[in-house]
Amino acid sequence: MARYRRGTFSGIGIGGSWTPAVRLIIISCIIAFVLDTLAGGAFFAPKFGLRPYAVTHQFHIWQMVTYIFLHGGFIHILFNMFGMFMFGSELEQVWGTRQFTKFFFICGVGAGLTSVIATPGSTIPIVGASGALFGILLAYAMLFPNRIIYLYMVIPIPVKWFVFIIGAIAFLSSMSASGGGIAHITHLGGMLFGFLYLKGGTVFSDIKYRYDRWQRARLRRKFDVYYNERHRDDDDQEKWRRWRN
Repeated sequence: MARYRRGTFSGIGIGGSWTPAVRLIIISCIIAFVLDTLAGGAFFAPKFGLRPYAVTHQFHIWQMVTYIFLHGGFIHILFNMFGMFMFGSELEQVWGTRQFTKFFFICGVGAGLTSVIATPGSTIPIVGASGALFGILLAYAMLFPNRIIYLYMVIPIPVKWFVFIIGAIAFLSSMSASGGGIAHITHLGGMLFGFLYLKGGTVFSDIKYRYDRWQRARLRRKFDVYYNERHRDDDDQEKWRRWRN
């Protein structure tokens, strides 16, 4: 698999091979979807979909993970799994399976946590891997910003602008009273946690550097105070000895 530098590749074509983590995620989602469909769609979502009220009041913490693998319909799972294959496979090839899997769950759980914080009293189940997928889209745009995709299979557009547009739509829709049954806050949460994870190392390294520099300066001031006091005491003792003599 060739490695690409950020901003240097402007070729056309997205999608990689059938990578292990992406394969397992897609198969797991399909199995959960089939079982939920056979159960009439009324069994899994209430128990394993993300209901913020159940998390904040009944401590059903596991729902922030299990909701990722449930979907609300055929079109829902089709687009999510298609996006997971098209964008996730190449990220997994670049990062490796372990790193990609970690990132997937950080975005997915982070997206769920965002929804819980934003609507802690909601009892409406949230389902789907969309939050994790939005984080993956953001990461893809950061790695391959000039890669061309075809919007609606017709309009060529760089990935960076595509992700910016869908992020803006999610943000504006989250401000609307009617979300059309789509958890836009969850999508934004996936992007937010993906960004924080990718950029957090730089931020926290800078904070640690500033703290270490402040700590060194603080210790240096303490040493200077101690040294000056000790030096002054030695001078006083020397003057005392001279006076006695």
